[in-house]
Amino acid sequence: MSATLILEPPGRCCWNEPVRIAVRGLAPEQRVTLRASLRDEKGALFRAHARYCADARGELDLEHAPALGGSFAGLEPMGLLWALEPEKPFWRFLKRDVEIPFVVELEVLDGHDPEPGRLLCQARHERLFLPPGVRRESVRAGRVRATLFLPPGKGPFPGVIDLFGSGGGLCEYRASLLAGHGFAVLALAYFRFEGLPADLNDVRLEYFEEAVDLMLQHPEVKGPSIGLLGFSKGGDLCLSMASFLKGITATVLINACVANTITPLHYKDMIIPKLVDDLGKVKITKSGFLTFMDTWSNPLEERNHQSLIPLEKAQGPFLFIVGMDDQNWKSEFYAQIASERLQAHGKERPQIICYPETGHCIDPPYFPPSRASVHAVLGEAVFYGGEPKAHSKAQVDAWQQIQTFFHKHLNGKKCVKHSKI
Repeated sequence: MSATLILEPPGRCCWNEPVRIAVRGLAPEQRVTLRASLRDEKGALFRAHARYCADARGELDLEHAPALGGSFAGLEPMGLLWALEPEKPFWRFLKRDVEIPFVVELEVLDGHDPEPGRLLCQARHERLFLPPGVRRESVRAGRVRATLFLPPGKGPFPGVIDLFGSGGGLCEYRASLLAGHGFAVLALAYFRFEGLPADLNDVRLEYFEEAVDLMLQHPEVKGPSIGLLGFSKGGDLCLSMASFLKGITATVLINACVANTITPLHYKDMIIPKLVDDLGKVKITKSGFLTFMDTWSNPLEERNHQSLIPLEKAQGPFLFIVGMDDQNWKSEFYAQIASERLQAHGKERPQIICYPETGHCIDPPYFPPSRASVHAVLGEAVFYGGEPKAHSKAQVDAWQQIQTFFHKHLNGKKCVKHSKI
């Protein structure tokens, strides 16, 4: 009997959804090595492998069989995806074109290391970033440069604006996947993209206000308010939006600062200065990575008083997603400052979820954790922190928490479908 690799669902599914991997037709207790690989749009190769042992019936199911070693160990049904590592050092796992799926090649080989034997069976699985039925609309309205993702079915849908960090450009993969869960999501660029500022030296809140108005006027966006989802620098921009702009009632921050960072923020006749930083305090790890943890001053110092964002002015609740091993800045400390400030002003305490051994870049489920990668603007390898297994589990949970929060505060729902893992 020949070995067969079985995938459920077969053929394809969204990247943030689990796939069941099983092998049938092996010899009883046969030792095998499973390998996974894919190439991104730029041809960069990512690989992972793990060693397993079939059961007495010659079957292997990754939902029940622990890996005996390799890229990971233990019971990790999705390990072959989240453990993918780049062949090229410091190359970050990113999806640039959400309309083209990644193709994962899976192989089963006889035996274990140092050199597995012959190929027993193989399969391909397409991992989608544009869920079935989700509509992608390019937005070039006034100054706004963005992409709107609309769920299948009849609207209007609860709306969310999605902001990434200091790498710039237009990142769509989080917005496209989130739209598959019933949200109209606007992936918004704010520099280094199509006529927008080339850097962060000229950031005006009026640009983001224009994007909010665009969403609230869209016939398929459910008013009278929207939510915000911001990561890193995009997080403190979301805090400023929620504090100064109308029509925002739910804000999720992923490893964000409670002060305005990197560059002054302008709004009408007001200027919010940047948090004082000292690039002379950049450190280099033993592995040669840059770490910025010590470059940021304490937001509570008197000299930073004007850079603190007055989030007590916001109209709705906050959810802080915190990686406790964030090596970019002190995300847990910043979330605590936010909580104390809100309570001091008689406001609702924010929801704060802290994930141990989790770094800065918290992506949707099953994204290989980015512990260190070359920064798009700096051109240098930056250390972001996190341990792969714990970080991966945090991404699965955080994705569910984000959906639950938005469904509750934008849609009036109390629960969402939970992860199968």
